Amino acid sequence: MSPTIFRARGYRFFFFSREEPRMHVHVYSGHGEAKFWMEPEIELVTNHGLRSDQLGIIQKLIQEHEDEICTAWNRHFSG
Repeated sequence: MSPTIFRARGYRFFFFSREEPRMHVHVYSGHGEAKFWMEPEIELVTNHGLRSDQLGIIQKLIQEHEDEICTAWNRHFSG
């Protein structure tokens, strides 16, 4: 299961239900995908096919939606 948290600017932000316990978010678009840690700070973990300018946009979107991502993570994994 990979619940979508939100979509913005052609990117899908989601996480996998059965993955590592450290809070993180996956991002997918037709150009590639990436994974960012959410703690202790927002940080790129992996990137497959996204350009640095795209990663900058994605990181800004993650920062803007940080509370929403953390709330969705906690809600999903607390149940």
